[in-house]
Amino acid sequence: MRIVQRSDEPVVKNDQFDARTLAELLAADLVPRVWIGDEQTRVLRRLTSRRAQLVRARTRPKNEISAVLVRNLKGRPPMSDLFGKKGRAWLAGLQLPADEQDTIQACLRLIDFLTSEIAHVDRQLAEKALASPEIKRLMTIPGVGVTTAATVIAAIGDVRRFPTAKQLVGYLGIDPRVRQSGQAPARQGRISKQGSSACRHVLVEVAWSAIKTPGPLRAFYQRTRARRGAQIAIVATARKLARLCWQLLTTNQDYAFKRQTIVDRKLRALELRAGAPTRHGTQHQPDTPTTKQRAQQELQLTKQAELAYQRLIQDWKATNNNTPSPNATP
Repeated sequence: MRIVQRSDEPVVKNDQFDARTLAELLAADLVPRVWIGDEQTRVLRRLTSRRAQLVRARTRPKNEISAVLVRNLKGRPPMSDLFGKKGRAWLAGLQLPADEQDTIQACLRLIDFLTSEIAHVDRQLAEKALASPEIKRLMTIPGVGVTTAATVIAAIGDVRRFPTAKQLVGYLGIDPRVRQSGQAPARQGRISKQGSSACRHVLVEVAWSAIKTPGPLRAFYQRTRARRGAQIAIVATARKLARLCWQLLTTNQDYAFKRQTIVDRKLRALELRAGAPTRHGTQHQPDTPTTKQRAQQELQLTKQAELAYQRLIQDWKATNNNTPSPNATP
């Protein structure tokens, strides 16, 4: 609200005047309230932020080792993981100058230290996730792990403060900007990017992972890509994921097309990361399907769901094409 002062009045600008003005606006309920998360939400935000910082810090020594290899014309490593057991053995066998070898060894020590710190944060996140039904519910979505779910929950906080999914999408900054002047039709541009950049990043990463598995999300991406291109389609899929998260959290329901075998694997890995003991000697019951058989059945169900979504879109397009325009003359 802008307070307009008359030209004949003296200009008053001091702390007492500003405090009285703010008090009057607050008494009239004209000052919007800012939501402050509870202690659990603040802890989750600190953990996810610290983990992201550690991952970025670990990327720097990895890039430095890659720069050493480029400077000495060593070519591409023959293994996929340069910093695994085989990759480190390959690095140790390279003929490099003494200073370059010292650089690689220093970077490897730094990588080991940061990896141990990330593992410590991951264990704390696992303990928080096991006690959070919301995080476990979001993990039923394909491609969503504990880090992604914790980042989304930390950004959202209390989902009840968003009456609609559109408001959540706008809060996360995935909504397209609208430009309109006068009577001209509205045009949609790039996303607003207001809100948590970390949450937008993980939603886009989940979108890239979700479109690799059969299901309605992949069908939605393919339909949008055919009209708008891959980059716009992946952002639209991330926006669809934000709406899906709002729906699951507000209705307290799991994802309808989840693959239970994959969800069980995620939860078991979460328990092991939190320090649960390993299981030995688990026997399969003869009258029940094996894990592989159940995985195949769930895969077939997700493929059927993808085909059902495609048929639904085709029927919807056919209905709209056959419906006469209200402005059409008989």
